[in-house]
Amino acid sequence: MSTAGKVIKCKAAVIWEPKTPFSIVEIEVAPPKAHEVRIKILASGVCRSDDHILSGELKVNFPIILGHEAVGVVESVGEGVTSVEPGDKVIPLFVPQCGECSPCIHPKGNLCKLNDFGTFFGLMSDGTSRFSCKGELVHNFVSTSTFTEYTVVHESSVAKIDAAAPPEKVCLIGCGFSTGYGAAINSAKVEPGSTCAVFGLGGVGLSAVMGCKAAGASRIIGVDINKDKFPKAKEVGATECVNPLDFEKPINEVLIDMTEGDGVDYSFEVIGRTDTMIAALTSCNMNYGTSVMVGAAPTKSEMTVPPGLIITGRTLKGTVFGGWKSKDSVPRLVSDFMQKKFTLDPLITHTMPFDKINEGFELLQTGKSIRSVLIF
Repeated sequence: MSTAGKVIKCKAAVIWEPKTPFSIVEIEVAPPKAHEVRIKILASGVCRSDDHILSGELKVNFPIILGHEAVGVVESVGEGVTSVEPGDKVIPLFVPQCGECSPCIHPKGNLCKLNDFGTFFGLMSDGTSRFSCKGELVHNFVSTSTFTEYTVVHESSVAKIDAAAPPEKVCLIGCGFSTGYGAAINSAKVEPGSTCAVFGLGGVGLSAVMGCKAAGASRIIGVDINKDKFPKAKEVGATECVNPLDFEKPINEVLIDMTEGDGVDYSFEVIGRTDTMIAALTSCNMNYGTSVMVGAAPTKSEMTVPPGLIITGRTLKGTVFGGWKSKDSVPRLVSDFMQKKFTLDPLITHTMPFDKINEGFELLQTGKSIRSVLIF
């Protein structure tokens, strides 16, 4: 029996307030309205950005369904949807691409004006939600909400992908891999023969290492206080790894010493801490070094940058979703994966059923996983 046009009852992992576990509950998912798409989720990754909501570091409206790194199948579409149809395999996009606003049109822009990134209102464009639980409104997260068996997104927030792509792997292209890899390829524009430093060797950091390697960097230094991550970092392209806890001097001075006083050409902060953002910037060459902020810092956090760090020529910049124009780029990245131009296997350390979601986040929080993927 077709479910198109009907309310669907399904399981979802809801957070009712920060610093509490996920609750697996039955929710109601309304049909898609005009220009919206309802998706049956197949697999979803456990990302650090979701954990920032759990910890209270990022402020959102509760209750909420998190998740933003997934693969699913279109169940039904609303009026006016033309880019996907029921049965299509898709990746929801936490950075939409409407194709009409100034960032979408500009060749250097990718943060579409339809995005909910940073504001976290958690509602559809008409100011309502498609989720409810026992009559109570439940908010969405960055226009995707993939920790649920069914979700509803705007057409600008979904990309059709190769039907043969394995969901439990290419879900990482929805966030972690693309963010890190693109930070090196698109945002920093790492050059062949250059020296790079990556602060934070989680899933996104390792993807940045992979991007630096793909761009031809000759030296890639991984920086993390968890030495257990070093073998994996070297497996994907790091030439060496350092633990800041092993040194009495600041890590930026260590990196400058390692580069004979020059500093690195490119650095990437993939943690979301303002102190490591400053350290990453300071570790760059004072004339032409570029530091890219990839990690999401806590809401209302502030960073003080001495003018002397910038005036000599350093560049400090940020990136969201690795600078990719999502709707255009995600299908191409999936195609590249299918053609074995890069691998995602080293990033995935655990797969588990959706109802083990709290276990997946515990693995992340204790540093025992790179990426856990939930299977629906």
